[in-house]
Amino acid sequence: MKNIILIICILIGGITSGTYAQETEAINTNWGLGFHIKQNQRDFGLGINLTSPYFAKKQVALRVRANLLFNEHLKNTNTTNWTPYSSMSIGVLGVAGKIGEFIRLYGEGGTTLLLPSSKFSSESTVFGGYGLFGFEFFMDKSSNYFIEIGGVGTGVSADKIVGNPIYANGLMINVGYRYVFK
Repeated sequence: MKNIILIICILIGGITSGTYAQETEAINTNWGLGFHIKQNQRDFGLGINLTSPYFAKKQVALRVRANLLFNEHLKNTNTTNWTPYSSMSIGVLGVAGKIGEFIRLYGEGGTTLLLPSSKFSSESTVFGGYGLFGFEFFMDKSSNYFIEIGGVGTGVSADKIVGNPIYANGLMINVGYRYVFK
């Protein structure tokens, strides 16, 4: 807990001092295109993401994501089934700072749209929200690997499955690769 408080204090101090705006200019801040694998609660997924050019002193950007997820559930008492469904999201990200010369920290939040499968849900569309924090590890000015952890909330359950289990709620983890165009 003390480590988390220390990290938050360092990030807030860096943002308020204005030093990170000058330091992050070495890292490319144009359009970015990436792909990722993800975990939403128990559901595995794959996706792509598009990041706008950074603005507001290169500290803020917009990000759009499209994902294909697989809801893991029991088809009957013996067989596990993975039923595909889609999600899309749009969010705003803010740069929290930089560690060394190659790690960028950020926070992101926004809205998400689910398109559940009719095999496990009677709803055709569901809206929700998400929030995360992330780390980008740059190999050069334009290429990075990233890891993001956060939460997603939609309040939806798979009402066509025995027990009506929730899905697309709770812990969210994304890892992937992003290229920022020059």
